[in-house]
Amino acid sequence: MGLGYEYIKGQTPLDEDEIDELKIKTISTRGELDEFEQANIEKAIEWSLKRKYSYQNILTTEFVKEVHKRMFADVWKWAGNFRKTNKNIGVDKYTIGQELRLLLDDCVFWIENKTFPEDEIAIRFKHRMVKIHLFPNGNGRHSRFCADILVSHALNRPVFTWGGSNIADKGETRTRYLKAIYEANNGNIEPLLLFARS
Repeated sequence: MGLGYEYIKGQTPLDEDEIDELKIKTISTRGELDEFEQANIEKAIEWSLKRKYSYQNILTTEFVKEVHKRMFADVWKWAGNFRKTNKNIGVDKYTIGQELRLLLDDCVFWIENKTFPEDEIAIRFKHRMVKIHLFPNGNGRHSRFCADILVSHALNRPVFTWGGSNIADKGETRTRYLKAIYEANNGNIEPLLLFARS
């Protein structure tokens, strides 16, 4: 990345075309980018707290895209738009919309049929969304925020603690998070559930 950007384990590298869509051209380091993105995310959190959503409102393609846009639109032109390139993770770019629709329909079914406990529904939703990898970047943060909105607004549970510290920083918390994601990829959702409430 032309702005002194070093990717840490679990991050998806951006393509040059995606980097060119950085709105704030004065950003020159990863630290600066993180600060601007975090300020934008805090605005998105404030936005989410000003209203109450049902699961029918949340589990739509439009809402999922709107959340990403609210989180990153001050920083990236592509915020809220599905990725146009294939990455080292995720489904083929041409099947993103279809895979998301399947996930949203599954999640509605889980809620209406009480297939899983409330926390597990939200964590399965988060995990599948990050596995699809909807956007050029910010997928982990976006999927965690969507899970928090779903669990607190529609399932009447507290937001998740996500290990109690910043997952974006290198360290033990991020290592535990990534290990839990890999376990979920292999069909064991329990470590991610435990991590989300630790």
